[in-house]
Amino acid sequence: MSWSAKQYVAFEDERTRPARDLLAAIPNTDARSVIDVGCGPGNSTELLVQRFANATVRGLDSSADMIDAARKRLPDVRFDTADIATWSEPGPFDVIFANAVFQWLPDHATLLPSLVAKLAPGGSLAIQMPDNLDQPSHRMMREVVSKGPWASKLADVAGQRTTLDDANTYYQMLCSCCSRVDVWRTTYHHPLAGGPAAVVEWFKGSGLRPFLEPLDEAEKAQYLELYLEALEPFFPVLADGSVLLPFPRLFIVATR
Repeated sequence: MSWSAKQYVAFEDERTRPARDLLAAIPNTDARSVIDVGCGPGNSTELLVQRFANATVRGLDSSADMIDAARKRLPDVRFDTADIATWSEPGPFDVIFANAVFQWLPDHATLLPSLVAKLAPGGSLAIQMPDNLDQPSHRMMREVVSKGPWASKLADVAGQRTTLDDANTYYQMLCSCCSRVDVWRTTYHHPLAGGPAAVVEWFKGSGLRPFLEPLDEAEKAQYLELYLEALEPFFPVLADGSVLLPFPRLFIVATR
């Protein structure tokens, strides 16, 4: 699946806020080796550089477009194109930071403990994942699949996102290999100017990408038109012309 850094950063302030909240919960203050896994265009990496001024900070992402944008943003930071699912560096790292990436990867019961094993003693694995598959924004993506001639092209798309486990499961997954596990869930309510069309623009940079990528240009336009129509009952326009986008996210800080 390809990614567009330009589309992703259209809502950069809103997308970066969860990264700030995740960073604030990391207990390590003297980290020396920090890596941003799934760094995107470097907005979260920039926060890590600011927080850990004495550390070597690096970024990884599977998208060449995102890595290009990150390198332009932070020319003094090393960024590498890598498939996170097969990333094999042993570490040790003081901080492994993963903002909005692991929802695209399966088998968290194996993946997360394997990342903890890359941490130095006292190091932290910090994770934030969108937990919105049951929200209208994503239910309507799946519903529109059955409303057009693209059904066969999109038959397997809905399964590309990993359904998240509950807090108890993640806690038990990590507590045996960590000295401390902090799990919480936050729902942000982002005011977006421009009515329901702004919700479409938001998800064109993230959740809609696997639905749109297999389609030709005419099909993309038709799909987006139907998606917008499906969203309208769920996103009433408020007095100032905006809509509120509810966005639940799951956070984990696991310290070795």
